[in-house]
Amino acid sequence: MKNQNSKIYKNQINIQKIENAILNLKKNSKRKFIESFDVAIMLGINAKKTDQNVRGSTTLPHGTGKKIQVAVFAHGKQAENAKKAGAEYIGMEDLSQKIKKNKIKFDVTVATPESMKIVSLLGSILGPKGLMPSYKLGTITSNIFEIVQKIKNGQIRYKNDKNGIIHTSIGKTSFSEIQIKENLIHLINSLKKNKPSKSKGIYIKKIFLTTTMGRSIELEKNFLE
Repeated sequence: MKNQNSKIYKNQINIQKIENAILNLKKNSKRKFIESFDVAIMLGINAKKTDQNVRGSTTLPHGTGKKIQVAVFAHGKQAENAKKAGAEYIGMEDLSQKIKKNKIKFDVTVATPESMKIVSLLGSILGPKGLMPSYKLGTITSNIFEIVQKIKNGQIRYKNDKNGIIHTSIGKTSFSEIQIKENLIHLINSLKKNKPSKSKGIYIKKIFLTTTMGRSIELEKNFLE
């Protein structure tokens, strides 16, 4: 979600019930393409302190509606499992060379622990793009088949920005109102589970919902109850 901080404040309209917000955003989506439903969640954390940063992943019950391209660093049986799970790009040094030459585009990188000696050399390329695999996100794993399947089925990764805001997509305008609502509630429950122990006071401060080209609507938080 590019430039979402400014979008939140400059294009915000009145606080609405979640059902009304979803209906209004769907109604006003008149683009020739199916827009994404994006959410920005302001957390009550101090993002300058590493022990208060929030980072994790969760599989949305209705997926995201996006086709996720997955690159997997693995060989042998694990490479076969990656292929069965639907990964688009699989390899070791050969995959590394394709990435270095910018020959492929993908959304998530998954790696076996033994392949990290190759992947770590790609830090300057994958890191700035948020594509570096990690144990915390479950993308460094020996269970390649399960992780790739989860990603394909709607797993999202999230982390707060420097202002303590989580930005992510939770569906498409083609989704029903209940699907968007359930995806959002699932995401918020995941954030609550990952609440830093050092974070005090109100944790979920504000929630904004928008579409790719739409305005930002602040949601009433009583639906969380």
